Amino acid sequence: MANNETLAGLPKISFLLSSAMKLARTSMPLQVASTLLLASSFVTAQELPDAPTVHYESELTRPSARPSAPDGDVSNEGHERILLVIPAFGITNRQDAPPLSAKAKFALASRQAFDPFMWISTGIQAGISQASNQFPEYGQGAAGYGKRYGAAMLDVVNGGFASTAFCVLLKEDPRYFRLGSGPIVERVLYSVAQQVSAKNDQGKRTFNWANVLGTFTSSAISNAYYPKPNRGFSLTMNRAMVSLLWGFTGELTDEFGPDVSRKLFHRHKDKSSLPVPPGDSFKPSSGLSGAETRP
Repeated sequence: MANNETLAGLPKISFLLSSAMKLARTSMPLQVASTLLLASSFVTAQELPDAPTVHYESELTRPSARPSAPDGDVSNEGHERILLVIPAFGITNRQDAPPLSAKAKFALASRQAFDPFMWISTGIQAGISQASNQFPEYGQGAAGYGKRYGAAMLDVVNGGFASTAFCVLLKEDPRYFRLGSGPIVERVLYSVAQQVSAKNDQGKRTFNWANVLGTFTSSAISNAYYPKPNRGFSLTMNRAMVSLLWGFTGELTDEFGPDVSRKLFHRHKDKSSLPVPPGDSFKPSSGLSGAETRP
């Protein structure tokens, strides 16, 4: 049933992607608003599938409230880095993961923005930018490289913290909730849709306003340090749309990256990869009728 619903939504998602590509070329404000409105309507009308539910003995006694995770306890599920290098701190396998406090959300943004991988990858990006003479106003040499590197790092920090600020204000969860299993097509569609779909602090699906508003906000802030020829409303809209489009690749990495790492490094799934009820020590159901008895 879930697979049919997901496949049925394929034309809608394809339409959204097509619209976004046109926006990246034209940057027309009316088209931007129209596409966001369509995406919001799609997410509101069709809730995305969650990971398969594992049944536990504690289901009958599980409290309805979702207690917040301890501050700083962002991810401890065995895949904090993809391919041992790429940060994956904001990925969770638990569809019922407890919500993060405001402090934990900003701690996650800080950890991602200032991870050594980000500093190194940004340095490579700045080198490529200088080699292609992007932003010629920055010049060449060490001074030009420093300006490009600083601008690229500000983009990373601004983007992460702007989206996190909206997550706190709008009570949205900044993490990526993996499906982790199921048909490849379903997982691809699910991951791509996360650019416009998020969970709120109550665990329900909502339009991903934090991601969209954070992206446009950080693009606007970049006008403060980009060269004058690269400022203005039209260029700001272009940067925001390109950033959103690149975000699709990031979501695919979040969904399939842990699988690739596990296969390459021969890591096996353990209990941490299952959707664990908050605060429970558990034993998954063996498939027999009746609940497991705790020791």
